[in-house]
Amino acid sequence: MKGLIGKKLGMAQVFDDAGRLIPVTIIEAGPCFVAQVRTVAKEGYSAVQLGFGEIKSKRMTSGELGHLQKASLAPLKYLREFRVDAGEAPKAGDRVGVDIFKAGEKVDVVGTSKGKGFQGGVKRHGFHGGPKTHGQSDRQRAPGSIGSTTTPGRVYKGKRMAGHMGTSRVTSSGLQVALVDSERNLLGVAGSVPGPKGGIVVIREARKQ
Repeated sequence: MKGLIGKKLGMAQVFDDAGRLIPVTIIEAGPCFVAQVRTVAKEGYSAVQLGFGEIKSKRMTSGELGHLQKASLAPLKYLREFRVDAGEAPKAGDRVGVDIFKAGEKVDVVGTSKGKGFQGGVKRHGFHGGPKTHGQSDRQRAPGSIGSTTTPGRVYKGKRMAGHMGTSRVTSSGLQVALVDSERNLLGVAGSVPGPKGGIVVIREARKQ
């Protein structure tokens, strides 16, 4: 199993062996703890539930605390599930750190994108707007026609229009691991990662190798 929960700390830069500058995103990845192991016999599939981020017990419900106490774990704020092969599953209560990854590996990072609020079609979908000349005065960023009259006589569902932008699940695929610091639980991946500083992300082995 190769998967961790982490917190995005921000961006930095490192130099590779050839002296080339690489922009990296620093993630505080773990330590994570195995809260539950799901098996084919009981749940119908094989997976591991990891917990991350210790908090005070008064900030959790009794059901959440009882779930973690079964694995003899302290209160953890975030729980995420990772599919594993049946023979590779660790035991409940085990600690998982950044040392499961190595520099040069490819990973997928899943996070929640920054919220942009209500935005128009130009920013949200890349519309080019109306003409800037020929007498028009207020159509520079307008979306234009959204449909015809008789046929179909309505606006199709999913029409790209102005609306809420951001705060959606985004996956950055095939990012290369540039830095692994097991002492400080830091993971550096080349390139950008979705979400703001302090946002929670999931790091897992790249699906497309």
